[in-house]
Amino acid sequence: MKKTLLATALLSCMAVAHAADQNGTEQLAPVVVTATRSAMPLDETLAPVTLITHDDIVRLQPQSVQDLLTGLPGVAFGVAGGIGQQTSLFMRGTNSSHTLVLVDGVRIGTVGAGIPAFEQLPVEQIDHIEIVRGPRSSLYGSDAIGGVIQIFTRHGQANESLTPSMSVTAGSHRLVDGQFGLSGGTQHAWYNASVGGQYTRGINACRAEAAGVGGCFTNEPDLDGYRTYNGALSGGYHWDNGTELSASLLKSKGDIKYDGDFQNYTRRSQQVAGTNLRFAVLEAWKMSLSAGQNLDRADNYLNRADLGANMVREGYLYSRRNQASWQNDVTFAPGQLLSAGVDYQQEHLRSDTGYLSTSRNNTGVFALYQGQFGAHELQLSARHDHNQQFGNHNTGAAAYGYGFGNGMKLTASYGTAFHAPTFNDLYFPPFFGFATANPNLRPEKSHTAEIGLSARPGVWNWAVNAYQTKISDLIGYDANFVPVNLSKARIRGIEGQLGADVDGWHVRGYLTFQKPEDRGAGPQQGNLLARRPERIARVDLDRDLGAFSVGGSVNGEGYRYDEAANLHRLGGYGTVDLRASWNFQPGWSLQARVANVFDHHYETVRFYNQLGRTGYLTLRYSPAR
Repeated sequence: MKKTLLATALLSCMAVAHAADQNGTEQLAPVVVTATRSAMPLDETLAPVTLITHDDIVRLQPQSVQDLLTGLPGVAFGVAGGIGQQTSLFMRGTNSSHTLVLVDGVRIGTVGAGIPAFEQLPVEQIDHIEIVRGPRSSLYGSDAIGGVIQIFTRHGQANESLTPSMSVTAGSHRLVDGQFGLSGGTQHAWYNASVGGQYTRGINACRAEAAGVGGCFTNEPDLDGYRTYNGALSGGYHWDNGTELSASLLKSKGDIKYDGDFQNYTRRSQQVAGTNLRFAVLEAWKMSLSAGQNLDRADNYLNRADLGANMVREGYLYSRRNQASWQNDVTFAPGQLLSAGVDYQQEHLRSDTGYLSTSRNNTGVFALYQGQFGAHELQLSARHDHNQQFGNHNTGAAAYGYGFGNGMKLTASYGTAFHAPTFNDLYFPPFFGFATANPNLRPEKSHTAEIGLSARPGVWNWAVNAYQTKISDLIGYDANFVPVNLSKARIRGIEGQLGADVDGWHVRGYLTFQKPEDRGAGPQQGNLLARRPERIARVDLDRDLGAFSVGGSVNGEGYRYDEAANLHRLGGYGTVDLRASWNFQPGWSLQARVANVFDHHYETVRFYNQLGRTGYLTLRYSPAR
């Protein structure tokens, strides 16, 4: 997709948003917590943040988290097939393990690969998502080189009577999706309980070459189905003195078929549990204590025909991550906040393969100062991590903002980050004669400088950010599939986003230009990093018409290369989605969506098919709160 087309789409979206503003009224900005580990109005953050609200989720009618995040600033996916297949996210051109993902404050991702299973996260259990771009290791430690994504699950509200909710979806490839929940609350308490599931017959995940074998080293022209069950519980209690106790649990269990010559069926389960206690030590001193656990279990099979107990596993990998945090927020003057605390994390894995090491821990101490002096804002943060395997790492960040008084703000920042190699990078045993691990790997380190300009003069808002990230010891793969530390990589990018909700119009526009380059001294110098496009764009436009609403999305991505050597180019593509909704009774709606309307064929990972034209019909009951 050409640059002119992407720019035209974004400018058209801005024009609609500006026109809608002429008759609109000012809206209050929502509050986010991920950028600073404390509640802050979205407009006051100095980091670039994209917020997906619950209303956005209902309106967009997604079938996966990938549907929600595709096309957002700096976000690119590599997907090995259809719904439920392995999904990798590349934030701002960094590696797939360089984005920290939290669910209700709890870090997720397998201990072995260090990558969260986006494809296994049930979208119907999500209330909203905060996406913070740029380095955040000075607050969160390892992994937050490209950014942080925090997913918040659904919850009840205080003083809410017992309220049911449900949705049932049927769609292409025999897709069936359902969710049922109950939520409510009293004067001091709130709760939510919900269950759901999804099934699809799927598509053939991996195509074969003319010679009969594709990138999955086999030729299996079958349908690779997927089914999952999930459940969520959450609740909390708020005392009159301000003390608050909350807890949440999210669990999913699924069966995934895929193409492979030694494994092609996985039973996988994930569980995320966390609890948090907040209270005031003094009027100006707030303290929080939190603990959480992420469990991930995968049992792998070959040509599994049933779910009986006599099937023999070809392999398994179980991982457990325990974590705890102590945080203090002290307001020592108006507009002056100091946050400081300690994070502790334990990682364990158990597998049929012989890892040389199967556990490690990390302790991090951090501090963040936020100050406001009239039109000036300042943030300074620092963190010290001690990793059991890799020793000590210090990271820091500084950000400055200036508000012009007309809703426009100028920001500038600089931050460092690091990523510790995963157990798979270090120790995964040889695979069919290929070495697939390197115990001599060093942690990756990054430096990012950024400048941004944003405005919210009324109901419409926009932001533009330009950045440069330099990564030393970036982990990649050599010709023999051995992970190695590249000498350096450089990523330059410009991102834009805008939106408005006024007079029945809902407008969103996103645009990314990036250059993720290998800057090492080897033969791949100047090459693009694998599977990362240089151009990404998305426009969402919806219109409320009384009981009806109609809308659509346009997504476009430029070309990318499938490997570091840049030998196989995957062409750019554009897709169009259309949707409609009918609120035929209070709380009841009938929704329809057609994705990839023009049945465009494309690949984000070589050999792996993507969904063509698909249709979905949803019956939803969700009383207004």
